[in-house]
Amino acid sequence: MVEYKVLITASGLGSRLGNLTKFTNKGLVRIGKKPALSYIIESYPDDVEFVVTLGHYGDQVEQFLNLAYPDKKITYVPVKNYDGIGSSLLYSMSLCKDELQCPFIFHACDTVVEKEEFDFSSNWVAGHKNGSSFQYRTLNVRNESLLKINEKGEEFFDYVYIGLCGIKDYELFWKYTDEILEDSLFRSIGIVSGLSDCHVISSMIDHSDFSVIDYKTWYDIGNVDSLKKSREEIPDRFHLLDKEDESIFIFDEDFVIKFFYDKQVCWSRIDRMLALKGLTPNYLASTDNFYKYQYVKGDTYSRVVDANNFKKFLNWSKDNLWKKTDIDISDKCEEFYFTKTYKRVVKYLTDNGMGTDSVCIINGQEIKSIFDLMTNIDKEYISSAEGYQFHGDCVLENIISKDDNYTLIDWRQDFGGDKYSGDIYYDLAKLKHNLTVNHDILDKELYTIDIDENNINVDIFRSNEKCECVKVLENFINEIGLDNKKVDIIKSLIWINMAPLHPQPIGDFLFYFGKYNLHLNL
Repeated sequence: MVEYKVLITASGLGSRLGNLTKFTNKGLVRIGKKPALSYIIESYPDDVEFVVTLGHYGDQVEQFLNLAYPDKKITYVPVKNYDGIGSSLLYSMSLCKDELQCPFIFHACDTVVEKEEFDFSSNWVAGHKNGSSFQYRTLNVRNESLLKINEKGEEFFDYVYIGLCGIKDYELFWKYTDEILEDSLFRSIGIVSGLSDCHVISSMIDHSDFSVIDYKTWYDIGNVDSLKKSREEIPDRFHLLDKEDESIFIFDEDFVIKFFYDKQVCWSRIDRMLALKGLTPNYLASTDNFYKYQYVKGDTYSRVVDANNFKKFLNWSKDNLWKKTDIDISDKCEEFYFTKTYKRVVKYLTDNGMGTDSVCIINGQEIKSIFDLMTNIDKEYISSAEGYQFHGDCVLENIISKDDNYTLIDWRQDFGGDKYSGDIYYDLAKLKHNLTVNHDILDKELYTIDIDENNINVDIFRSNEKCECVKVLENFINEIGLDNKKVDIIKSLIWINMAPLHPQPIGDFLFYFGKYNLHLNL
């Protein structure tokens, strides 16, 4: 049994991460396969006790930790005043005083380090040799002992401070914490909001020794630039296009946790998982914003697909997934394909300051405005549909393949509000879209978008293997008596709908590539 506890302050706003913390807590921002909090929790012995402060989206933090680590002993301390007059890191820490009447480690929730055996023969602070004093407080050191903690901007220093320290003399720490928080001097010079563990340690140096631990590996997720760098360097990583209001976390080959800011979306996803039982991973547990399912071993299908096995997948889908529900979903289709698309187009134009869309030249052809193109679509032709059991985001990355069997992941929560009946044409169009536009192509920038006023060129790299798969898909659509032209029109609408959901230049590429293909298909 370890003789210390670990304090993790997860109550702050995380404002330096911009929109990434608009819908969640910064400790839940993914760095590799998991959120920062997981790397912190897992860097300590199994029997250590944690004290976690809760403020900004504190309910999400508590939900996640209870779901991911049900056997850990975690005490939660609510911080009501985590943003505003009187708030500070030190204030949040002070609320944990009663729970930390023992040696403890303070671990900032945006600091990720490798596992370490901690020695409590003295107090200690953790430093890193590389880093800018304009971003971090710094340490001056002599003979591996701490001389001074500097505020940001110090010219001469030995280490940057990484937000990790061990407090052996806890009684002295809390004594100075109380004095500093009550000190009118700090209030008079207006630095109350900046008070932190560093101010207490500076007061303790004359009375207690602090050793300095040199951390060679340190991942900082506290701001957008350092998060991007950390994601590139951390060995435990996977590629994923980020969404601000949802995330996926993978825990080795044990389980997966999905996060959704929208609680209704989360519960609808769970309902669909249960409805698709046998086609999806095994459900394990859930909370308002998270659900947990068993990890499925196998290959992400996008990595192994070829023309031969793709026909097997399509036949498997026909026999197991795409089953008729005998429900007319025409009204759902009209809302899904037309009302939603108009809203997405307006969002794209507004977000890019365009106001409206006009006639333009794309790849040498004169193309009408998107609104005129949409008017030329036969609504009844596209919308008339009989309901099927569906995936809803049927792309190769959302399929796990093993031994000619398949497991569906990351299914859509509904189709136009219906959780149990959707359009088979949408699943087929998503497949066809994905054989042309996919994460790897966008990530590697294997596409072209050149805009010269109203003269635009778009192009995209396509592998021969994927082109062969498209032929297989088109033959399959004919064999089951469906309409390839309808699939292609919906595929073009999918690209247009995706445009406002992605940063530039991807957004522009998707909009004009979709508009060009819609013109060709009409």
